[in-house]
Amino acid sequence: MNLTASNSSICYSINSPPFKYNHTVTSIKYSVTFSTLGLISNLFAFIVLLKSFQRTHSRSRSFFMVFLGGLVVTDFMGLLVTGSIVVSFYATQFNWRKIDPDCHFCNFMGMSMVFYGLCPLLLGAAMALERFIGINCPFVHSASVPRCRSISMVLAVWLFAGCIALLPLTGVGSYHIQMPGSWCFFNISHRGKDLAFSLIFSLVGLTCIFVSFLLNTVSVVTLIKVCCGPQKHQRRRDHEVEMMVQLILIMAIASVCWCPLLIYTLTSVLTDVRVRAETLLFYIRMATCNQIFDPWIYIVFQESRLRSLLQKLCCQKPASGSDTSCCTYASPPGTRFSIRGCTFCSAEQF
Repeated sequence: MNLTASNSSICYSINSPPFKYNHTVTSIKYSVTFSTLGLISNLFAFIVLLKSFQRTHSRSRSFFMVFLGGLVVTDFMGLLVTGSIVVSFYATQFNWRKIDPDCHFCNFMGMSMVFYGLCPLLLGAAMALERFIGINCPFVHSASVPRCRSISMVLAVWLFAGCIALLPLTGVGSYHIQMPGSWCFFNISHRGKDLAFSLIFSLVGLTCIFVSFLLNTVSVVTLIKVCCGPQKHQRRRDHEVEMMVQLILIMAIASVCWCPLLIYTLTSVLTDVRVRAETLLFYIRMATCNQIFDPWIYIVFQESRLRSLLQKLCCQKPASGSDTSCCTYASPPGTRFSIRGCTFCSAEQF
């Protein structure tokens, strides 16, 4: 049922509650399971990051872990805010018009969806830039970047995403309740200011993914050249390999989860194709899966596990009876140990 709404209730001008509840499309079990799993995963990941941050002595790694911490906090808060609203709707089937006649609640949820959606993509691009500078210009990076700079960059990302999320409240775009009535999002349309905001959202997201892919590719190529070059023993590289592995996985998961929604939004407004509620809901759920998968990257792909793998890859059986040369992926400073006849030394010895 569609009604012509006043300016104070524009969020109901396209889809007007109450809606018919369809158990085959939406389920409180799905929402509760999804939100609980995501919250527990991010909380566990935050504890792991906090312990790793307290143990780390690498300046570049501490910069990177500040970004990871910001990403974990963003994902946790995003699931907490949006998940609470969705679960509450499925549990109580409240009427949006009765509890929110002026659309304040709907606007808040729409802003939350945009803010907590863009933040991971923006933080991924910021981390890719930080690693690009750290790997390609290590001396400039260590000399010119104080510890508080990474915190300032995270705050700047949050501020930028917040400004974009506030645009519909200034008239650029508009937030509307979406089928099946459990959430609010901006109106994807090819008309007027809705077109402008749809383009802003999709292009900012796609640009972040493209920048991350470009910078990470260059960083990986540079790191491979340095690790395999004649000066491969002059700098410790295990932390850098760990960070790049985590960053590449973050980028890959974000691309898989977010590209369908971003591309669908972009093509819908450019080709004037009618947005299907079922398709949009499916892509939104794919995008929010990013908040569940992200924390497991920090939990699983830690330095200790990667170092064990790298030791096995580095280790080569000696041609004669003597040990091989030292590998740069090693144990704490000043120690030596052997694995299957291969001697590993602390990288700080070089």
